[in-house]
Amino acid sequence: MLESVIAAARDVGREEVMPRYLKVAHERKVDGSLLTEADLAAQSALFERLRAIAPYPMLGEEMSEAEQHAVWSLGSDGFWCVDPIDGTSNFVNGLPFFAVSVALVRNGRTVLGVVYDPHSDEAYYASAGGGAFMNGTPLPIKLPPASLNRCMAGIDLKRIDRQLAGRLALEHPFASQRNLGASTLDWCYVAAGRMHIYLHGGQKMWDYAAGYLILEEAGGAVCGLNGADFLAGDPWCRSALAAQTPELLAQWRAWVASRLNMAAEAAI
Repeated sequence: MLESVIAAARDVGREEVMPRYLKVAHERKVDGSLLTEADLAAQSALFERLRAIAPYPMLGEEMSEAEQHAVWSLGSDGFWCVDPIDGTSNFVNGLPFFAVSVALVRNGRTVLGVVYDPHSDEAYYASAGGGAFMNGTPLPIKLPPASLNRCMAGIDLKRIDRQLAGRLALEHPFASQRNLGASTLDWCYVAAGRMHIYLHGGQKMWDYAAGYLILEEAGGAVCGLNGADFLAGDPWCRSALAAQTPELLAQWRAWVASRLNMAAEAAI
């Protein structure tokens, strides 16, 4: 099944996404995010391909919220979770950092995940207990530094508390920071060792469903921003602290916790 899903993601990326790169108009959805013809065409093509692989219900980013919640509530035996183009703003503006993401979710946990970057032709994938790979190469590709202050960090500043964002900007406990605009690929870059730590204040299910499994199968670790189990709480908006290794996550989590505590004490 994994090989079939990789092939489906590759085909949709090559046939529906890349031919429309820099060639489609866009509109804004109610939440302010961008939508293009390529998003809709890719989602439709993925749904068709995935149904032929296994006839599970489909949950896609470009469905209505009511449809998404209905799939979640009825999908304990399994459902496909799809982001047809993660990084649509990058796609529209010509920044070559976007991806097709597919996950198979059972009982609230991902058992298979594929993230395909059609611009670089890189497919990241994992199955539960089977390890993680990029185009056949086991992940990670690079080993991480031992200490937090030598890490490359992926940080989404706009979805976190202003005081924490200020601490990150002023104290920069890492060596360097990036925000590349496609969460599905951010997870994979940490899994590969291109980035070493990650912070996001709130992701949708299709943003994390494939990526967190790929990171965990590559030996990485993840928790919520408050240090709790990543999969606890609201599945529709999950904060993430992640790192390439559990040891780095412990350092990263301790630093974030201390700054959150400072903010809480200052508010009293």
